[in-house]
Amino acid sequence: MVDEKINQKYLKKIKLFQKYNKHYYNLNNPLVDDFKFDKLKSEIIDLEKKYNFLKHKSSPSNSVGFKPSKIFKKVKHKTPMLSLGNAFTEEDLINFEKKIFNFLNNEKGLNIEYSAEPKIDGISASLFYKDGKFLTGLSRGDGKEGEDITENLKTIKDIPHELQFKDFPKELDIRGEVFIQNSDFRDLKDKFANPRNAASGSLRQKDPKETQKIPLKFIAYTFGYERGLKVSSQEDFLKKLKEWGFKTNPLNKTIKTTKDLMKNYNEIEKKRDQIDFDIDGIVYKVNNFTLQKRLGNVANAPRWAIAHKFSANSSISKIENIEIQIGRTGALTPVAKIRPVNIGGVVVSNATLHNEEEINRKDIRIGDTVLIERAGDVIPHVISVDLKLRSKDSKKFNFPKNCPSCGSKTVKDFNFTTKKEDAVRRCSSEGYECEKMAIEKIKHFVSKEAFNIDGFGKKIVENFWNLNLIKFPHDIFKLDYTKIENLEGWGKQSVANLKYSINQKKTISFEKFIYALGIRHIGLENAKIITKNLKSLKNFISLSKKNNFDNLINIDGIGETQINSIKNFFKNSTNLHVLENLEKVIIVKNAENQKTDGIFSNKTFMFTGKLSSMSRSEAKSLIEQNSGSIVSNVTKKLNYLIVGEKPTNRKIDAAKRLKVKILDQSSWLEMLK
Repeated sequence: MVDEKINQKYLKKIKLFQKYNKHYYNLNNPLVDDFKFDKLKSEIIDLEKKYNFLKHKSSPSNSVGFKPSKIFKKVKHKTPMLSLGNAFTEEDLINFEKKIFNFLNNEKGLNIEYSAEPKIDGISASLFYKDGKFLTGLSRGDGKEGEDITENLKTIKDIPHELQFKDFPKELDIRGEVFIQNSDFRDLKDKFANPRNAASGSLRQKDPKETQKIPLKFIAYTFGYERGLKVSSQEDFLKKLKEWGFKTNPLNKTIKTTKDLMKNYNEIEKKRDQIDFDIDGIVYKVNNFTLQKRLGNVANAPRWAIAHKFSANSSISKIENIEIQIGRTGALTPVAKIRPVNIGGVVVSNATLHNEEEINRKDIRIGDTVLIERAGDVIPHVISVDLKLRSKDSKKFNFPKNCPSCGSKTVKDFNFTTKKEDAVRRCSSEGYECEKMAIEKIKHFVSKEAFNIDGFGKKIVENFWNLNLIKFPHDIFKLDYTKIENLEGWGKQSVANLKYSINQKKTISFEKFIYALGIRHIGLENAKIITKNLKSLKNFISLSKKNNFDNLINIDGIGETQINSIKNFFKNSTNLHVLENLEKVIIVKNAENQKTDGIFSNKTFMFTGKLSSMSRSEAKSLIEQNSGSIVSNVTKKLNYLIVGEKPTNRKIDAAKRLKVKILDQSSWLEMLK
């Protein structure tokens, strides 16, 4: 009865929030001032924190602004919109450049020039032109597909609808940032929280006429797909953009050394408050397009670009408690519960303490007054303790030697590379035997990169666990929907939506399934590598049944650490139970065959010794681009051993014994031609 009253109170506030939200973002006509609107949002979120059975898709904890996303058609990007790695220090920049030179094998006379472009804090958009006509405009979305917001983008004066230039490509996907100038935002600050929210809310309106009311700007900075683009560098491309009538960032510069990059960075950071648009860092791109192409991408980010974020916002607060969180791999992470403080416009109440060593090194204690820093978008963390303000009865924080969840002994793994114990202490339980680990494993299982079950968030996982509706991943696909329908906050429609979302995900790719299992040291990239080589779930399971773990040794990119993790996964009877039950309720698609029509199709290669004209990474990339594959051991399956300078004689002798063809580097390059 009490719960029902709380739920009614909650739903009443949600309904009022929806009304305010609609007028605030969509109708551009707020009914209340910001203080009352923010107060209502805080009241809803506080209720959700206090009562974990409260949840609603329109809650401010699940939404930002008024998002009519369902009205936009989703369209696949012709070329994915990649994310960027981040740099925060000069050392990060130096390491970024070192990696570039290493990949390019430190070629003699190689000088790297960078395009330094201040990073506007706005909304990314992609504009596709064909024969000079603007046909389609997409949001970033998930990088692979975005929302079709063409009509809204057409309301922005900075975006040309038709171009008549002889040198404009046959097809070109121009990418840039939609934003609002600070001077224009002054007239809108009563309607939006900040310029970025204003740009986001305006750009995704249902009615383009509403978007047109907002003074949106567009600055172009790169391209995705192209057909007929004739430029050789980022600098030249930016010049062409201006010639074609696009706005570019007036603070863009071409710079040669990391020392000068830092000088430019410091100069711009000092005058941020004088710039008429928000910037949160500087993006550095290798200027030469030929080098960009050679460098390529790693995972979802280019090797040739990085975002140098501006210095963090920080503030002073007090540690009220230190809690230990347990991750899906058993890692114990200490979190400082701090007195809420506003850092860079965000109210912060938690700060990570990283690990046991970090607490001991900084001697962080409950009750301490500390400096909290929030660098970019990373989790806030404690920089230092003000010892002058520490109370006399303060006690040293003792890290638990037993898991707070299951009581198992906590351990530190020995790292054979560093010859030291890891900094992270872990629960020694194998996973589902520890409640907190099990919950985190299920959260990982339904997460975006794994099964990506819409509407099955972290709070639902915790709630269903507490109600004994789920204890293992396979329980998700056998839920008692009748029981759920009778729970507080659920109804026929919300249950039907959940059931639909789950049924939609009963078929999954092999790589995402491997990742979803949450095996330690097996991230998405390693899952892709395993998928590419093993092809099917049947082959993966046979590793254990036939004790074929040695088959993993020859997979380039999978090392001893990953192999041991997979072995430990299969040793656990509960994991085998989970696999067996998942096979009964879902379909795991076999891996799609890779490109096979290249000149190295069905051929395997191995390198020994240093290559003279390129790095090992670039050489491997060339082989894979031409349908070949790389192995890490000399076996009968090896077709070619490529020998560079100072090779390993043992590998050459083994190749001769097995009658594997041995090539020097020039002979291999001749094959490429």
